[in-house]
Order: sequence, then C-alpha cells, then structure tokens
Amino acid sequence: MLVMSLIAAFAATAAHAANGPEIDAKRLSQDVKVLSSDEFEGRGPNTAGETKTVAYIIEQFKAAGLQPGGDLVKGKRAWTQDVPLGRFEIKGPVKLSVSDGKTVQELKQGDDLAVRAAMNGARLVDFKNAPLVFVGYGVTAPERKWDDFKGQDLKGKLAIVLINDPDFETGQGDFGGKAMTYYGRWTYKYEEMARRGALGTIIVHETAPASYGWNTVKNSNTNVMYDIVRKKPSEAHAPMEAWIQRDLAVDLFKRGGLDFEALKKQAQTRDFKPAELKGVTLSANYAVDAQVITSKNVVARLPGVKKPDETVIYSGHWDHLGVGLPDAKGDKIYNGAIDNATGIAALLELARAYGKAPAPARSVVFLAVTAEEKGLLGSEYYSANPLYPLATTVGVINMDALSPEGLARNFTISGSAKLDLLDQLIAKAKQYNLAYTPDPLPEAGHFFRSDHFPFAKRGVPAISYGSGNDLVEGGVAAGRKAEEAYTTNNYHQPSDEWSANWSFAGMSHDLGMLYSLGRDLAESRDWPNWSKDAEFRAARDASAAKRK
Repeated sequence: MLVMSLIAAFAATAAHAANGPEIDAKRLSQDVKVLSSDEFEGRGPNTAGETKTVAYIIEQFKAAGLQPGGDLVKGKRAWTQDVPLGRFEIKGPVKLSVSDGKTVQELKQGDDLAVRAAMNGARLVDFKNAPLVFVGYGVTAPERKWDDFKGQDLKGKLAIVLINDPDFETGQGDFGGKAMTYYGRWTYKYEEMARRGALGTIIVHETAPASYGWNTVKNSNTNVMYDIVRKKPSEAHAPMEAWIQRDLAVDLFKRGGLDFEALKKQAQTRDFKPAELKGVTLSANYAVDAQVITSKNVVARLPGVKKPDETVIYSGHWDHLGVGLPDAKGDKIYNGAIDNATGIAALLELARAYGKAPAPARSVVFLAVTAEEKGLLGSEYYSANPLYPLATTVGVINMDALSPEGLARNFTISGSAKLDLLDQLIAKAKQYNLAYTPDPLPEAGHFFRSDHFPFAKRGVPAISYGSGNDLVEGGVAAGRKAEEAYTTNNYHQPSDEWSANWSFAGMSHDLGMLYSLGRDLAESRDWPNWSKDAEFRAARDASAAKRK
C-alpha cells in the first residue's frame, strides 16, 4: 500500500505541477524503440543509420510544429548544421607483438590491446621494437606543482599511463580526492603525450578508475574513429593510441624488471620519476583509411516573442557506435537504446510540449548532436561555431542515457559543478517530489563525458541531467543494482536494446520538471552564472557586456 500511495503522489505531482505539460511515456518508448532498432544500424555517423536517424528526428520536429534552426542556406534556416569530421578506420589486420629480448609474443587487437585508428593523418602505422616508458598518470599540472615527466624525452617511445588522477585510490590529495579532474580523462592523456612527441600512448585499463570494464574499452576504440578537422592533427594525436589489459601490463612490467603495483603507488606522489621497461619493446603494423566526411547536428527552434536573440538550449546526442565487433552471440549492431535513444526521445517529447504551448519570451532551441561517442564532437563543433551566440545563450540542459525504468525520488547531474542553473533545478525539483543527489561517482569524470561540457568550458551555464537511483519501488538498493547491471552488461555493447518491460514512468515525470525549468528560463530576464570559484566563471563574465 505504501508503494502504491507513493506512486499516486508522484502522479498527482506530475499532473498538477506548475506549467506541467503532458509527457507521454508511450511516445517515449516508441521513439526509443524506433531509434534503437536494428534498422537504424546503431546510428553511426556517416552511415545509412545516420541518414535514417536525422530524417526521423526532423520528421518529429516538423510534426511538433517547430521551425528549422540549422545552417543558413540561401537566407533560410535548414534543419541541420553540417559538422565536418575526420574519419579514421583501420583497414586490414592489426599486427602487434611484444619482445623482451628472449621471446616474441603476438598480441591480439581487442583482446590484449584496444588500438584506435591513427588520427594524426598517417595512412600507415609501422614501427619495430619501440621502447616502453611508464610515466605514471601522465600529468603536467603547474598550478598543482605536479610533473610526472621530470624531463623524460618521449620521442620515438611509447608512453604507458594510468587512467584517472593520482588521488583516485587514496581519495585525498592535490587533485580533489575521488572526483576526477580533466587530468584524469583519457582524452587529456592522449593530448599530453602527443604534445610531448611520443610515438604512442598506451593507457592501462583498470575497471574501477576507468569506471567501465574492458568490453566498453574494446568496443569504443576498435571501430571507426572520428575527430574534428584539425590544421595540425599530430599536435593532438600521437601515431598510436591504445589501451592495454591490466594483467598484460603487469606482466610486461615484470619482464622489464619493474613492479607495477609499487610504481603505481609512487605515481601517486610528486616524487615519481618515469621508468623504462628495460629490454621490453613493442612492434605494430596496420593501415589506416583517413578521409573527411560531413555529419549532421539536427536543430529545431521555437523563436521567442520578446527576446528572440536570447536562447535556451535542450540537447542530446543522436549517435551511437554503429556496427562493430560481434559479441558472444554474434550481434554486431550497437543499438544504443539507453545511450542515447532515451535522450533523443526526451528531446522530441519536450519539443512536442513546447510546440503545443504559446511561444515564450526567449527562443528555445532543440539540439540533437552527432559524434558524442567519438569525443563530444558534434557539441564541440556547435560550441566553436554557434548558430546562436553563446554570450546570449541562457543555459544548456543536456540529456544523456536517462533511465527508462520507474519513478525515482531523486535526480543527479554529471559531475559536481556549482552554478545557478543547478540551484534553480533543485528548487524546481521540490515541486516534483525530487531531491538532488550529487553525482554518486565523481571519480568517473562524467562532467567531461557529456555534451554540456563544450558549452561549459566556454562559459555557458550547462548541466547534463541524470535520472535518480532512489527508486520508489526498491529504493537505492534497486537503483544501484540496475545501474551496475547496465554498466557491466549493456553499456557500449550490442545488448543495449529496447525492452517492452520499460515503463518510462520516471522519464515522463522528470521531463515535466525539465520542461518547467526551461520554460522559466525562457520567460525570465535572468542570466544564470557559475559560482564565483568555478573554473568557467571567468569565461562567462568575459561576455557580460553582451547580456543586458
């Protein structure tokens, strides 16, 4: 009876909350079912799956009564924004071997190492007996007086690095404890080694600090890779970028006369010095097809009636991993139902709700971005080439991998940023019987892993909404069990498929709140900002004169 009473209370709240529109759980389920069907081939950029996905989203935006908000073509807005991307794919076999001077061991792509297609412009990666150097967490942080390199020359060498920050295991130190900084992200590791002229970067995979298992690493790195088009790609990418299984790394350290665990502990201190795996070398040979393609962001707009040049953005990424390596059942289509057909379904339902209501004072943009799975590339491109000025973008509400399950008592956001937009969301959530729970896994670096981040680093107040884990039916225990099961069994795997058992009750409830939050922003004259001690405050303040 208690559970039924709670569900009734939530339903009543959803129905009567201020400005609450009708959010249809059945339509959410249908959109997810369509977008994550095999017919859409995993929604890979520059595939037939992209063509179908973009067409479906446009069709739904049109039906919602919105206007095209994309590129200007002959004086008129299109439904899309062209996003030029470098496309990189390994062609043919990946030949990998390691030698310790006594024996040569063949390594298998995907099982021993997960090697990414080179994104430095090289058509062939071919080297023999490259030395391996362990550089700890691979961090240079002058503001923290931290340098893992100590003058180590990496030219012609492969740098082995740990994932996450030096504080991850101890939970305290100069990098904020458990919460991941950008120094802990794999993107930073690759960029830093490239800046130092390394032949390659090999990240040691450990499930806890990476926040996902080897299957996720394998599936995310052995398929087609994309990047923004760069004038000097070698400055951002070394010839080889890869992950290595932990047990194999430990064995290689041992063969090179090193103790992996002891060196890892040293790497958590300022006194760490790089260590070469003496006598251990790696050889690689694989061809790369490199070309420039054009993918699409899909953009719909509801022009404001009083301040049309001021913009509130809802966003989510439409892409997933496409077709890749088969799983144990032989399934090669990475359907991406939760990640992120749920976010696009949410975007479409919000568009329908706005389409039925009177236009607000400010404009509202619905942005479905491409190539999130390849490094937030669609949102990065939009942020670097905004269709509507960032200075007069009020805020961004991003939706990524929402729970299709039942009602929750709480919600979260990716990361632990402090900003007015979060304060407003927390206040709004009280009307919907939802409490704010800070990111339960700040060490996973979620703040840097969703499409709000390219906006945030340019100063725009931005959050990525996360479904709660304190379920009305089952509490936190059930919520955590569901999260862990998804991360272990389905995340970035072909098994992330639509289920008829999903109620979408939690999403439909929460979207009423996100509608109301965006509506408040679109009707107000306020300009949310970051907290005074936030690293993005200065970028926002620099454009203050453009907001009146």
